[in-house]
Amino acid sequence: MKRIVLGLLAATAMSVSAFAADVKPAIIYDLGGKFDKSFNEAAFNGAEKFKTETGIEYRDFEIQNDAQREQALRKFAEDGNNPIVVVGFSWAPALQKAAPEFPDTKFAIIDTSVDGPNIRSIEFKEHEGSYLVGVLAAMASTSKKVGFVGGMDIPLIRKFGCGYVGGAKAAGATDVIQNMTGDTPAAWNDPTKGGEIAKSQIDQGADVIYAAAGGTGVGVLQAAADAGKLGIGVDSNQNGLQPGKVLTSMLKRVDVAVYNAFSDAKNDKFEAGKYHLGLAEDGVDYAMDEHNKSLVTDEMKAAAEKTKADIIAGTIKVHDYMSDNACPY
Repeated sequence: MKRIVLGLLAATAMSVSAFAADVKPAIIYDLGGKFDKSFNEAAFNGAEKFKTETGIEYRDFEIQNDAQREQALRKFAEDGNNPIVVVGFSWAPALQKAAPEFPDTKFAIIDTSVDGPNIRSIEFKEHEGSYLVGVLAAMASTSKKVGFVGGMDIPLIRKFGCGYVGGAKAAGATDVIQNMTGDTPAAWNDPTKGGEIAKSQIDQGADVIYAAAGGTGVGVLQAAADAGKLGIGVDSNQNGLQPGKVLTSMLKRVDVAVYNAFSDAKNDKFEAGKYHLGLAEDGVDYAMDEHNKSLVTDEMKAAAEKTKADIIAGTIKVHDYMSDNACPY
C-alpha cells in the first residue's frame, strides 16, 4: 500500500521555485461549506497552510447543490488549475467523468476511491480514531451510557459509529445510543436538529456524546454543554467550540491531505493511487489542548495511548464497518 508521509513538521517554508509557476492549486468543498467548523474547514486549513508557507495563492469554491459538481470541475481544469482537490465522497461520479477529459491535470479526492492515472484517492481509518475517543468517552462517563450522533446515514458514518461503540464498550460503557440526522446531504448542516437529537440522548441517560455530523455537530456540542454534559468533536479540533465541555475531538487530518496534495504537485512529487491513513500514518488521532486538559485525567490519557499503540501493533483490531456493512460490537 502506498502511504502519504504525514506530519506537519515536514512542511518547511519553501521559496517559489520555477516549477511552482506551473502550479495553480484549487480546492472545491462539499455541501456544508468551507466554514463548517469540521470536515470542510479542515480542508481549508490545509490549503491556507500551503499558501502561508509558499506564497502561492489557491482558488476555492463552495458548491450550493449537486448539479454544480461537474461544471465546477471542468471550469477549474479548463482555467488551468492544477492540482484540483475535491472534498468528500459525493464528488466521485463527477470526478469519474471529468478527470479523463483532462489527463494533464492532477486531481485528489478525499473520503473515497476513484480510479484514474491522474487521481489521488485519500481515505481515512476513521474507525481507529473513533475507537480511541470511545475509550475516553466511557472512562469519562458516570452513567456508563454514551451517545453517537451521525450526519447523513451512509456506511462511512456507520464506520465512525461502529468504531466508537467498540472502544466505548471495551472501556466499560453499558450502552451506546446511536442516531443519524437524516438521509440527504442536508443532514450535514442542521445544527438545530443535531441539538434536538443530543437532548433526546441525554434524556435517555447519555452523558458523553460524539458527533460525526459536519456542521450539524456544532448543535450537538452546544446542547451537550448547555445540559452540563460532555461532547466529542470530529474532523477538526473542536475542543474550543465549548471550552471545558468538549472531552476531545477525533482528528481526521484532512488538512494534511490537502496540504500534501498541493505541496507534492508543487515539488513534482504528486503520485496518483489509493492512500489509507490511520493511526500508524498519523491520519487520525484524538485532540488534547488547553480546552480539555482538565477533563482528561492521566489515567484516561494513559489508556488512550496504550489503545493507540495496541491498534498500531495489531493487538487490537478495530472492525471496519465498510468491510461488511455490519458492526459486531
